[in-house]
Amino acid sequence: MKNLEIKARFDELNKLKKLMSSLGADLVETMHQIDTYFNVPKGRLKLRELGKNKAYLIYYERGEKSNERWSNYYTYDIPNPAEFKKFYGRALGIKVTVDKKRILYYYKNARIHVDTVKGLGNFVEIEVEVKKGDKQAQELMKELLEYVKIPKSDFIKKSYSDLLLK
Repeated sequence: MKNLEIKARFDELNKLKKLMSSLGADLVETMHQIDTYFNVPKGRLKLRELGKNKAYLIYYERGEKSNERWSNYYTYDIPNPAEFKKFYGRALGIKVTVDKKRILYYYKNARIHVDTVKGLGNFVEIEVEVKKGDKQAQELMKELLEYVKIPKSDFIKKSYSDLLLK
């Protein structure tokens, strides 16, 4: 699967929630996520836990040089996350763990994440799924960025995992 994404610092979470409401974005859910990153030779591999018995593995490759980044990703459901984490932790080694509260909104074919990351602060991530071609994804991203008005200085080109490792 493919998406176009941005990440930025956004300290005013209430303002962002109001923007999503006035935009007409659908509030999907609020969740607690724990992402465990494993050491891999290329790309990123993480186990995303959404509760005691709900998790999936995500592998992705993404450019890290621009504010808007194309990402290719693959997911796989994991029925027993605790055992999986132990096994893969022994086999590959754990790089870092990211603990976050996420509020998820949908708007058209975009996922908007309002994140509070333990040890880092508040962020917004916008991920436009490529369902109707690259051009449509770029146009929707432009529309959302113009609406939210994120200052260029607030964009982050790194993963939460990279920020925590600094």
